[in-house]
Amino acid sequence: MSSISTATADWLALRAPADDAARSVELAQRLARMLERDPAPQVVHDLGAGTGSMTRWLAPRLPGPQKWILRDGDAGILAHLDLAPVADATGRPIRSDVVVEHLAELPRDAFHGAAAVAASALLDVVTETEAGRIVAACVDARTPAFFSLSVTGHVRLRPGRDAVEDDLRRAFNDHQRREADGRRMLGPDAVAVVAGLFASAGWHVRTAATPWRLDAQAGPLLDEWLDGWVAAAVEQRPELARVAGEYRRRRRAQAEDGRLRATVSHEDLLAWPD
Repeated sequence: MSSISTATADWLALRAPADDAARSVELAQRLARMLERDPAPQVVHDLGAGTGSMTRWLAPRLPGPQKWILRDGDAGILAHLDLAPVADATGRPIRSDVVVEHLAELPRDAFHGAAAVAASALLDVVTETEAGRIVAACVDARTPAFFSLSVTGHVRLRPGRDAVEDDLRRAFNDHQRREADGRRMLGPDAVAVVAGLFASAGWHVRTAATPWRLDAQAGPLLDEWLDGWVAAAVEQRPELARVAGEYRRRRRAQAEDGRLRATVSHEDLLAWPD
């Protein structure tokens, strides 16, 4: 993962049910069919692995036996890794290793011998250079890649439409593309950039819309997401602070009444060679 990590174990646990409900089963099934062609043990790399949510979701959908290499630049978050109950599609427990490594240090031959590369909620927080390193390593190894839950920048809240939301959305998206510590993140441009890199290498690319659909059942996640969305927008454009505060109070009242709904768009991407 990148040298900047905004993830915490608590946040990853909070978002896990929405992530699992959103990810593209169709793309996962397509990847599984590719892996079924090779009966050898499957080695899969999970980039920016965090606490292992992508591994927990994807491993049961893929043939085995499987060995996962979980790579992340944040040793602290990897300390919360939980793969004890994870098994492949036939019920065999997976094996796993951990690599603490920033994407800027990803070697070109990192995926040699691997059956697949996977990641969740990663592409939008990497730079164009880091994205290029990931794609180059996949292409060099001819390893299919499944990247899940990249933000697209599109958000819809209900009931109604609040006049300030367009300003907040634009400010949030600019914040996602900001430069921090010399790194300019891809933000909502991530899927288009990575898809273009794979296409330029002559690879097949398929994408799928994978939105979060949050309502009263989402409870704390809806509150935490909305707080973070507004706070990031205000950090990017401090002049929005007053109207953003009023907006947040209006939306919080709707949430407390159980009326607030939010659709937070993401996109999954699968890329593979001929």
